[in-house]
Amino acid sequence: MEKSIETIWKEGFLNKNALIAPKINNIYNKKSIDIVEKFKRMYRINIIAIVLFAFILLPVTMVTDMVYMGIMMFFLFMTITYYAIQFKNKLEKINKNTNSYDYLKTFDNWTKEMRSFNMKLSRYLYPYVFLSLFAGFWLGGFGKPVQGEQFVTYLLGEFPNMIVVFGFPLVLLLAMLFIIILLAIIGPKIGEWDLKIGYGRILKRLDSLLLDMEELRTSH
Repeated sequence: MEKSIETIWKEGFLNKNALIAPKINNIYNKKSIDIVEKFKRMYRINIIAIVLFAFILLPVTMVTDMVYMGIMMFFLFMTITYYAIQFKNKLEKINKNTNSYDYLKTFDNWTKEMRSFNMKLSRYLYPYVFLSLFAGFWLGGFGKPVQGEQFVTYLLGEFPNMIVVFGFPLVLLLAMLFIIILLAIIGPKIGEWDLKIGYGRILKRLDSLLLDMEELRTSH
């Protein structure tokens, strides 16, 4: 029968040749249980929140004539949810039939893999969000005049010599290209900052607890 998390921690994070006072061991057991379970709970809540927000945003953008943005963002949120569930399943599959230190170390490796993936995804995520916003403002609502075309018509009236490429002012295309490249460059930093806002405190607790455990392992 698969061991419960509590059973794992009760077995202790030290190997059989490294003894530690039961009271101290119990303190680390409780801290470890709290960190892992709290992270799992937060991760589940975040997944649910993303799905709910996606289904709320879509009808709101229809009412506000930004339906194209809503569709693109809905697709983005569903994609994020898909990968988040994949990581959640990996987390649940972490081998519990091991000592507490190894289990916590495996959990730490999982968080690093998740953070690395998030940073890579962020390189494309934020440019995509920008394009979604642009599409929402430019295209407007279904069955209505394209707002972007009206804007270009106005600009051509003011600046007849303005260069237009594929229906877009060249200066606008260059500005968009600059923003997209900039977001692609700083996207990983934004993604890491976003993770720190949501999980920073608990990840610091994880690092601190692992450091304490490793010090105890090397000192016994």
